[in-house]
Amino acid sequence: MKNGLFVGMVTLDLVYLTDQLPDSNQKVVASDYTVAAGGPATNAAVTFSYLGYQASILGVVGKHPITELIRRDLATYRVEIIDLDSTIPEPPPVSSIMVTQGSGDRAVISINATKMQVGSDQLPLDILSGIDVVMVDGHQMAVGLALARSAKSNNLVVVIDGGSWKPGFETVLPFVDYAICSANFYPPGCSNSGEVITYLAAAGVPHIAITQGEKPIRYYSNGISGKLTIPPITTVDTLGAGDVFHGAFCHYILKENFTEALNAAAKVASLSCQFFGTRQWME
Repeated sequence: MKNGLFVGMVTLDLVYLTDQLPDSNQKVVASDYTVAAGGPATNAAVTFSYLGYQASILGVVGKHPITELIRRDLATYRVEIIDLDSTIPEPPPVSSIMVTQGSGDRAVISINATKMQVGSDQLPLDILSGIDVVMVDGHQMAVGLALARSAKSNNLVVVIDGGSWKPGFETVLPFVDYAICSANFYPPGCSNSGEVITYLAAAGVPHIAITQGEKPIRYYSNGISGKLTIPPITTVDTLGAGDVFHGAFCHYILKENFTEALNAAAKVASLSCQFFGTRQWME
């Protein structure tokens, strides 16, 4: 059994399906809703576990009553929680998300993990024991850096979820094997995907991919560039598709080459977009 450690943000997501987004001072009635644990690393861990491997999420959960909803959801999908601060009484970050029926577009309001940062001194000493792949989403940068450095020195696979650029990522990049980025990931001085690839390659990342929704994935691997086509689908909801992609990639990269893992992850993420919320596609 392979094991993955996913490092970053743990939230509670409240997701509503609506015909349209509300205007100012307008109320709308949702046709459906769902509640689930969320966050880039968390959804990736759930996907990794669903595909058959063992996943652990490393983040701040705390002891607020809301966290019980997070714990129960992740227990359902066999994801172990490693809590960096189990004493914190404040509520975890909560995201309110509206998905527009018909287009699959979403609007999100949330609080990120900036108020719940933890130092690397709080890491368990044996945290990487038995781990095969480490994924860092950048929402716990000090912890992510320490683990990426340690994982690299132990010849473990290190992946980053480049959803958006976060200060401190530049310190993590020298220890990264695979940078899987969205089209919204722009390091300092970069304004297009070509510049992003150049920046990451110069930082020492050997394998880079940039996802662009339904458009082809652009990749770079040890000096070789190319594009991979995304399978056409009827989109219901794109929420969490990037997170699903990262979790699936971490699964497949343990047994496939880079482009094969990207293609397999794209198929899983495309499947998830055909269902409402971040969990229905698994049912």
